[in-house]
This record gives sequence, C-alpha cells and structure tokens, in this order.
Amino acid sequence: MAGRIANTVYYAANPQVLADFWAAVLDYRIDGEFRDRLRAGGLDDAAIVNRILVRNPDGGAGLVFRHTPAPRQGRNRLHFDVQATPGRRPTPEELDAARDELVALGATVVRLVDQDWGPFHEHYYQMVDPEGNEFCLQ
Repeated sequence: MAGRIANTVYYAANPQVLADFWAAVLDYRIDGEFRDRLRAGGLDDAAIVNRILVRNPDGGAGLVFRHTPAPRQGRNRLHFDVQATPGRRPTPEELDAARDELVALGATVVRLVDQDWGPFHEHYYQMVDPEGNEFCLQ
C-alpha cells in the first residue's frame, strides 16, 4: 500500500479555539466548504460547530478539530515540529520572535532546549497550545 496522510485529527475541549490557533500558526484557512458539506449531509449547527477542518491553502493534509468532553491525560504521543523559518534554521533572534508571536496567540513555553544530540545541535522551544498539546518551535 502507498497511502498518504489525509488529515491529522485533534480532539479538543474547544475545537474553535484550537482551529483558530493552528490556522494562525501555520497560515492555514478554516474550510467553510467542509461545514457546508456537513450541513448538506444533515448535521445541525450544534454538531457542525464541533467539527472544524483547517487546510493549507497550497494543498496537502489538513487538521480536523473535533469536540470531546474527555480531558486530555498525559503527554502527546505525537506532536508537531513547527519551523520558524521554513527551509532554513532560524537565527536565535528569529526563533525568539516566533516564540513571542506564538505566545501572543495563546501558546505557552515549556522550556528552551539547547543541547547536542550526537552530531546534531538542538536549539528549539518546547511549547504547548491553548489546550496543553505539546509542539516544538525550531
């Protein structure tokens, strides 16, 4: 099989808050057509508000945010590594500026990692989104 990832799904207490956060972080757009298709398929507004698709305007896999009443427990088993400057390593100043932008959007800094990992030097921020999901800013 030669499959590909269609979407990544987040379960959230407040899907709209996370959809807005990640759309801003990644410069993605909320897919209104997705909501129209759900409505045409018989879902009412109460169900639709709890299902949000955020897409990369250039195509590719999207992010789906769905409501769950269950609280998140433990660490993520999967997380995003977000590039502050796509295609190249950021300067320390660029990384700090990107960190500040994410904090203004609702992220929280967990720690700065600045260490060698074998032949690789790691310099990135471990962060969490507004619902506590871990991600790294590199």
